[in-house]
Amino acid sequence: MLQRKKQRISRKFTDKSDLFDGLPEDLVISILSKLAYSASSPSDFINILVTCKRLNRLALHPLVLSKAGSKALAVKAGNWCDSAHHFLKHCINAGNVEACYTLGMIQFYCLQNRGSGASLLAKAAIKSHAPALYSLGVIQFNGSGGSKNDKDLRAGVALCARAAFLGHVDALRELGHCLQDGYGVRQHIAEGRRLLIQANARELASSLNALVKRKAQQQHQRRLNYQHYSFKAGSGCPLLSDFGCNVPAPEVHPVNVFLKEWFESGRGALGQGLRLCSHKGCGRPETRAHEFRRCSVCGTVNYCSRGCQALDWKLRHKAECGPIERWLEEGGNGNDGGHGGVGEMEEVVEAEHFAI
Repeated sequence: MLQRKKQRISRKFTDKSDLFDGLPEDLVISILSKLAYSASSPSDFINILVTCKRLNRLALHPLVLSKAGSKALAVKAGNWCDSAHHFLKHCINAGNVEACYTLGMIQFYCLQNRGSGASLLAKAAIKSHAPALYSLGVIQFNGSGGSKNDKDLRAGVALCARAAFLGHVDALRELGHCLQDGYGVRQHIAEGRRLLIQANARELASSLNALVKRKAQQQHQRRLNYQHYSFKAGSGCPLLSDFGCNVPAPEVHPVNVFLKEWFESGRGALGQGLRLCSHKGCGRPETRAHEFRRCSVCGTVNYCSRGCQALDWKLRHKAECGPIERWLEEGGNGNDGGHGGVGEMEEVVEAEHFAI
């Protein structure tokens, strides 16, 4: 009698051994959407696609693709191919703003499809994507993709102001420097300084939040590695970025990593006389000769924006910058002038000095 009951139970479970097939699709899609948003790398999302046919089909649902985060879309420059391009397009068609920004930056700077890239960036900016607004501001400041006559400083300031309102720290810092210098906007030193302090405070808050999350994830360990959390001199970005407070360097957006890898690996060739922005966390290249401004003290580095120059100054260039004989002979400014000890920037062609 007992043996018959066991046989009946075993038959029930063998008939319905795959309980996953019984889950409603809307529940699975909801779970996959959260996984796509929180994925730490593209491989996390790809592993879902290759698990089974049902997961492959549901993971490509428009709702899931629309939620994919920046790290799930963080394709490496060396792995760029038509499949990666098509996947980003599918995400864009599903309404993914992050994919819109990522492909827009890649097309504008790497594939040199300026019109399509700017259109995608504008599409993301319309949906209040702060990094896209800031990137368009940098393009307007430099006249990227055109001539120096295509610069629109007021438009750049307006775009940075919108991105700063949405909480973008680099845009907030850029806007603060513009107000301090009267660049593209009426000079207001006190307001510019206030915005710089606000940017630094947000950067500190972001670093502390990241620190708390890391500690919470490792509370189960018996012995914490306190060295991992200690802020030693030179171990981070002594920024905040104008007041000398040492915090870990901010996390670089995946698309900036892609740009840097694309050109440094030789996958994309820079034109003759063109250079990358000297801030290691940027990766933006010049689209024409002498597009970016260079340091008027040493003349060896150039930056796409005041924000990148301020970050790189405290991160590394302060220890390297020094006047060279050529600049001294030409009457260049050989001090560490500018706000907060940051060297001045000079427009290479127009020889204008911008104190940062």
